[in-house]
Amino acid sequence: MRKDVRPYRQVARAAATEEMRSRVVVAFDAAMRDRQMEDITLDQIAAAARTTRQTVIRLFGGKNGLVEAFVDHFAQGVKRRRVMPTTASPQHVTEALFEDYEEVGDFVIRMLAQEDRHPVLSIWHNLGRATHRGWITDVFAKALPMEAQAQETMVSQLVIAGDVYTWKLLRRDFKLSVDAAQRVMSSMFSKLLKEE
Repeated sequence: MRKDVRPYRQVARAAATEEMRSRVVVAFDAAMRDRQMEDITLDQIAAAARTTRQTVIRLFGGKNGLVEAFVDHFAQGVKRRRVMPTTASPQHVTEALFEDYEEVGDFVIRMLAQEDRHPVLSIWHNLGRATHRGWITDVFAKALPMEAQAQETMVSQLVIAGDVYTWKLLRRDFKLSVDAAQRVMSSMFSKLLKEE
C-alpha cells in the first residue's frame, strides 16, 4: 500500500464521521422542535439521520450527549443572527433580538418549560442565559455606568427588557405586530439607558 493512501483514508473517514454527526444533530434538532424530550427515541433520530441506533450511541452516547452537541449547533445560529456593531442603537439591538426570537423564540420557550423534567436541558439553558447576559453587556458596554454595582443592576434590567419571555409577552400574549413589539422593547432599552 502506498504511504499516502492511509492518511487520505483517515481524512476521508474523519470527514464522513463529522458529516454523520452533523446529520444526527440536525435530526435531533428537528425532533425537539416537533416533540417533547420524553417522546424522542434514539431509533427515531437514527432513522431521520439515515443511520443506526448503534451509530448514534457510538457518536454521542445517548440523549445527554445529543443535547450537548445540540447546544453547540444551536449557539452558532444564535451567534449568526445577533451579529452587532459595538456602537449599536437600542433599535438595532432590538431588531437583532427579534430576528433571533422570531425564528427560535417559541422553541426556546417550549424547551424552558421542559427543564424541570429533563435536567440535562440545564446545560443548554444555563449557557443561553450566560450568553444572552454577556451579549447584552457587550452591545451596551459604552452606555453602562462605571460603578460595578450600578453596572450590574443596569445589565440585569437590560437583560430582562430583551429577554425571550419579554418577546413572548409582546408577541404571543399581547399579540402585537413585530413593528409594535419592537417599538416597545426598543423604548424600554432607551429609557433604561436614558436616551429618551
